[in-house]
Amino acid sequence: MTDTLLEVRNLRIDGTVRPPGERPKDINIVEGVSLTLAPGRVMGLIGESGAGKSTVGLSTLRYGRGGLRLSGEIWLNGRNIQTISPGQLRDLRGREVTYVSQSAAASFNPSIRLMDQVIEATVLHRIMSRSEAQKRAVELFGALSLPEPESIGSRYPHQVSGGQLQRVMTAMALCPKPDLIVFDEPTTALDVTTQIDVLAAIKTAIRHTGVAALYITHDLAVVAQVSDEILVLRHGKMVEHGAVQQIIEAPREEYTRALVSAHSIPHEEQAATDNPILRLEDITASYEGKIQVLTDVTAEIHPGQTLAVVGESGSGKSTLARVVTGLLPPERGRVLFDDQPLPPALADRSLEQLRELQMIYQMADVAMNPRQTVATIIGRPLEMYFGIRGAEKRRRVIELLDQIEMGESFIDRYPAELSGGQKQRVCIARSLAAKPRMIICDEVTSALDPLVANGILKLLLNLQADEGVAYMFITHDLATVEAISDSIAVMYQGRLVRYGPKSEVLTPPFDDYTDLLLSSVPELRLGWLEGVVQNRKMESAGY
Repeated sequence: MTDTLLEVRNLRIDGTVRPPGERPKDINIVEGVSLTLAPGRVMGLIGESGAGKSTVGLSTLRYGRGGLRLSGEIWLNGRNIQTISPGQLRDLRGREVTYVSQSAAASFNPSIRLMDQVIEATVLHRIMSRSEAQKRAVELFGALSLPEPESIGSRYPHQVSGGQLQRVMTAMALCPKPDLIVFDEPTTALDVTTQIDVLAAIKTAIRHTGVAALYITHDLAVVAQVSDEILVLRHGKMVEHGAVQQIIEAPREEYTRALVSAHSIPHEEQAATDNPILRLEDITASYEGKIQVLTDVTAEIHPGQTLAVVGESGSGKSTLARVVTGLLPPERGRVLFDDQPLPPALADRSLEQLRELQMIYQMADVAMNPRQTVATIIGRPLEMYFGIRGAEKRRRVIELLDQIEMGESFIDRYPAELSGGQKQRVCIARSLAAKPRMIICDEVTSALDPLVANGILKLLLNLQADEGVAYMFITHDLATVEAISDSIAVMYQGRLVRYGPKSEVLTPPFDDYTDLLLSSVPELRLGWLEGVVQNRKMESAGY
């Protein structure tokens, strides 16, 4: 065991679900997972949501969320932590093993300064004195390329960007000099450009400290940049394990090959027509007249085509969607739909204007009433716009469920009984129920796993071909843009910096910002991360 830091033997994790009105049921979450990790090595755990990645990662701290039951053996530094006492377990957590979560914003106490939180575990475990821990924290802030490392610790969490906060959390995990860090999707919630900064910082920190790590993600291109080996999980079971190069270049299993080929969707670019369905003319908008968010934005969307609006968080993408829908009347400029000016405010638009322009939101969870069935959710636009009720409404809902490839068996389910991808499909069906001519898709795949996201993109393209609906597709994912768009609008700090047909926008020469966006899309290629960091022409806005 001297050359092995972590060894998991035949791990099984079970839980109990308690459906309303039914008897409690035992379910299996992880079955027969075994892995070995040497000091200083990084293993990537990859798979779709529900694969058991985070559950396996947290088991190395002997932690089971929601009363999960762990069986099997988990050996760390030569002892089975399944058999150690609660006191020994408390001593292990935050000393030998630390954890970096997906959402740093939800993990920090907003009322305590960053430095106090970063050094807390190190001081409590008496690994260092407070002054020594502060000195190490400052060194880590510098190593992680945080601005003003000497003073950033005096800030509160809301006073730094999302990418900076994620790196502060990495510093917190590294501060006590652990043997193992569990990184649980640390870049999933970040823009591609900010993600590069955090990935590079994590990889540098791992190399300099010699710490071992489990890196959990559903993005194979991301995990390939920081890992030495990859373990693919699905439905709580091991699918494939191997070196990074073997997994990305010669995957053995069909599921792994599907992960490698995600986003490879054939879509032929359509030429612009003479009569756009939507035209934005010199749109300038601000919130309460104080913060100007959009400046002189002009663009067109054509029938049966997709305009992709891309840019980092804060670039004005979603604000542009709010202007189009009437949720935020512009200060200047106008929105024309089928050559007719739309009233700036939503309340002034006719029922027909509302019907023709629909929207699908990023978070399907909060876009549906949890107490309504799928039939009620999809049926509401049928009643509102067409007055369809009773048996006819149910028949039409079933047709829409067939159209989104779900079927009648889902009609009486509640949102809690659906997967993430199924919820998003229901939201798509709700929009289609209105028979719109255009749909705004606001980051509709960003919260989904690559394979589920691929299914949603293919569905949208099929529906576009069948119904002739136009899309305004808002995203920060350039891989999605290449897969689905006909034209592209690149936004930066509220302005269009590049706009035109996809073939032109994605053809060099590029402006610096478009070059940054395109170069930041992770590639399934060893050494890609180092090359893009070395050659980038500008830093991300969230740096």
